[in-house]
Amino acid sequence: VLMITATAGFRHDSIPAARQVMATLAASTSEFTLTATEDLSTVSASGLTAYDVMVFALTSGELEFSNAQKTAIVEFVAGGRGFIGIHSASDTLYDWPDYGRLVGAVFKEHPWTQQGTVVVENQAHPATQGLGERFTLLEEFYTFRDNPRGRVQVLLRLDPLSVGSAGDYPLAWVQSVGAGRAYYNALGHFTETWTDQRFQKQLIGAIRWTANRD
Repeated sequence: VLMITATAGFRHDSIPAARQVMATLAASTSEFTLTATEDLSTVSASGLTAYDVMVFALTSGELEFSNAQKTAIVEFVAGGRGFIGIHSASDTLYDWPDYGRLVGAVFKEHPWTQQGTVVVENQAHPATQGLGERFTLLEEFYTFRDNPRGRVQVLLRLDPLSVGSAGDYPLAWVQSVGAGRAYYNALGHFTETWTDQRFQKQLIGAIRWTANRD
């Protein structure tokens, strides 16, 4: 797994925790090995051959990828590998439409930073098994420029009543991209989310699924 936490915009305080949690999961589960970096030169057609899954975790802004690097990312996933985007991965690379399609939706705003209830729409997916029908946590809940439902398979959605609202707010989803697999989860703003075993369970399941080892 190649984990990228580079930022060209807002930088989350939870990035060190995210890197530590992923390293701990790699060591404790023995399901994957991890390379965590902010060196974008790591991303190349030849460099990516060493990886099964690429994770954009808490990235932001217009990261300085060359056209060759962008092509390498698209071909990496479409050729049968995995992509995972976490939280502000959807607040990244607005000027690159192929990346937006890879994530599945583009960040719009975060109107609710509070306790909220998350509904588990699909309890059978590897990234949601064991979560139950719903769970509550403190989080910065995202909305998106357009609703991805219909393009993707939604796994989690916000219960709008729990934040005093109404509407359909998907929070995590999966999709096929060519021969590859892509997963996005809008949770992960706070360190406390990363250290939550329910979130960690989702991460492990997402890695397993995007690596085609479910």
